[in-house]
Amino acid sequence: MSNLVIVDHPLVTHKISMIRDKNTNTRDFRTLVSEIAMLIGYEATRDLPLYPKRFSTPLMEAEFKMLSSMDVAVVPILRAGLGMVDGILSLLPTAKVGHIGLYRDHDTLEPVEYYCKLPSDLDLRQVFVLDPMLATGGSASAAINFIKQRGAKKIKLLCIVAAPLGVERITKDHPDVTIYCGALDERLNDKGYILPGLGDAGDRLFGTQ
Repeated sequence: MSNLVIVDHPLVTHKISMIRDKNTNTRDFRTLVSEIAMLIGYEATRDLPLYPKRFSTPLMEAEFKMLSSMDVAVVPILRAGLGMVDGILSLLPTAKVGHIGLYRDHDTLEPVEYYCKLPSDLDLRQVFVLDPMLATGGSASAAINFIKQRGAKKIKLLCIVAAPLGVERITKDHPDVTIYCGALDERLNDKGYILPGLGDAGDRLFGTQ
């Protein structure tokens, strides 16, 4: 799993433990997911390119390095990926945001697309795909396929909790995509949910469980 980066910072581990608790309410769950996304995003943006820019400090003029506002796109997989968007945008407020709507068929466990709206210049951007739970990997792999079809060359997948099967699927289907996650859990149950996991992230984010 050479393309897997586990962000095992103590703050990430602590906050993930909090969202695993079934007694964590919807408001706190949303806040924690956003905070975890920001911490994972901090690590995933470590290699963003910097460009020189010359301007004056209060004391003198000099050249400094800054990010380009044209370099990043954020693509949450609906609906649970929406919970990670604000955390990433707190780091990258000028990033463009696309959306991919997929749901998992409960019988086949395969992804079904119902919506796709992406920036037109993905070939110029580092794309961060957001999906809190990487379970079977089917939805994330399909989303990455859509993004590649639109010209994206640089893609990273950010999730909060992953299962080995999902990591293996992405590694096989998209060996050029690095996965950043906060925890690698044990396995999936017979319904495709991650164990020990944290339940259905979408339901817990939006209070629909």
